[in-house]
Amino acid sequence: MAIAQIGSPHGIRGEVRCAILTDFPERFQHTKRVLAGARKTPYEVERARLVKGAVVLKLLGVDSRDDADRLRGLTLYVPDQEAVVLDDGSYFWYQIIGLKVESTQGEALGTIAEIIQTGSNDVYVVKSDSGELLLPAIHDVVRDVNLEHGVITVELIDGLR
Repeated sequence: MAIAQIGSPHGIRGEVRCAILTDFPERFQHTKRVLAGARKTPYEVERARLVKGAVVLKLLGVDSRDDADRLRGLTLYVPDQEAVVLDDGSYFWYQIIGLKVESTQGEALGTIAEIIQTGSNDVYVVKSDSGELLLPAIHDVVRDVNLEHGVITVELIDGLR
């Protein structure tokens, strides 16, 4: 699960300033290990602090500005088993994107291609050969999320098509 994106070095002691990708920035107070980049290279977190909407991390073995600069652009992950535990009925985006969508009448509507954040609720962007459908992620619409079968069942209320 992605939690941050490494940006520029922060200072001269190997710290990296990272854009926060998680909805739970407080998690950095307890994160002991991260995995960096596509290869998921493990790093122990020596310390972390939140600074102006970002997180500054000191990773073990990253001891200079040059070391930190070599990590620029990498995404930081935590293993799924270390992810924040969500309430029942809540899901991470990576669990939702790619699921097939069908109506309560059994009509195949497409696949969730992306999620748009709005002020009040997320909106699922469902793509199919016939176009795009925008579905609000609200209980009146989303009736069932079945991760095991990879399907979301939705009620197409008036105005959604």
